[in-house]
Amino acid sequence: MSKAIFLSAGVPDPKRGPEFAATADTVAINAAVSALVHVALGRRPLVWGGHPAITPMIWEVSKNIDIDYGKWVTLYQSCFFEDAYPDDNEQFKNTVFTKNVGDDLGASLLEMRRRMFSEHEFETAVFIGGMGGIIAEFELFKQYQPEASVVPVVSTGGATLNVADQMSDISEDLSLDLDYVALFHRHLNISTRENRYTQPEGQPEKLEERLWHDSEAKS
Repeated sequence: MSKAIFLSAGVPDPKRGPEFAATADTVAINAAVSALVHVALGRRPLVWGGHPAITPMIWEVSKNIDIDYGKWVTLYQSCFFEDAYPDDNEQFKNTVFTKNVGDDLGASLLEMRRRMFSEHEFETAVFIGGMGGIIAEFELFKQYQPEASVVPVVSTGGATLNVADQMSDISEDLSLDLDYVALFHRHLNISTRENRYTQPEGQPEKLEERLWHDSEAKS
């Protein structure tokens, strides 16, 4: 099975993170998350931590793609938030609940993130919008998955700008290209000719065996 893609995304709250909300583009965040799911689902495993604004976006795209999303996506959710889980969590058949560490938010999120980054082998991490948690996930991800690539979608603003500032070499299209479907096909190395598979077990190991060979490519 292919290595996974980690998604770190969020819509900044002007009250809790005004400095991140000031630069965030909510429309772009929504479009980028939707495009990522469209490009990756049925082609690469997708992992993310539950976010009340992001999970519904992923579900909206997932339900229109004919694959077993419970096999392709893994949602991590800390039991610290047990009384406030998004209703959309129930749609996903592969939610991993991590322990509430002493009713401490920081410790509980660290436990969740450590499990996410140690229980999967990642090819890429994608960062979209977000607040301080985006920065924390970037820094921890690099510790646990140093060989994985990092794709900060700079045009979405928010804390992703801080992530980009910590990187030495950022492709210009991450700031300028708003065709997010094309952007992710390039940066995730997923061909437009690559088939989707109902379950990861049905995906051929060799990339060339996954490709359409008709004259017309699929996106």
